[in-house]
Amino acid sequence: MQRFLAVLFAMIFICSAAVAAGGLDGFLGNLNVEARADPTGFAGRLSTQFGVPGAQVSVVLGSVREPADAFMVYQLGQMTHKPYETVLQSYQANQGKGWGVIAKRLGIKPGSTEFHALKRGDFALTGKPSHASHDDHHHGREKAKGKGKGKGY
Repeated sequence: MQRFLAVLFAMIFICSAAVAAGGLDGFLGNLNVEARADPTGFAGRLSTQFGVPGAQVSVVLGSVREPADAFMVYQLGQMTHKPYETVLQSYQANQGKGWGVIAKRLGIKPGSTEFHALKRGDFALTGKPSHASHDDHHHGREKAKGKGKGKGY
């Protein structure tokens, strides 16, 4: 129960601090605090949210300087529709230049909605499956090439 309350408090702290601090740096700093408080839970939430195996998360966590960087590897992969390996290579080649530079190198245009979300730190580690991470799976009806125009249904 105490662990649950500690994690809950950390998540509330992260959300409120990210809004108060503003920007990506505040979000990532708070995410690092959460990850260090509960490394196993953090890895599990990454795995679930981005739909990747736990072993893959462990590899990425071992390849980055900060735990929050692993989140960004998966987040940018999702935003750019590129595999995590591509994002990780760009991260390693551009360390110290910032996530904005990495995002641009991966094809996110400055001024775009995605770039503004990046600068604002408009992300969340919810630990819930993200629909955008499952682009290969179609939910609901597929688009058909039929002649249904103007039929009222």
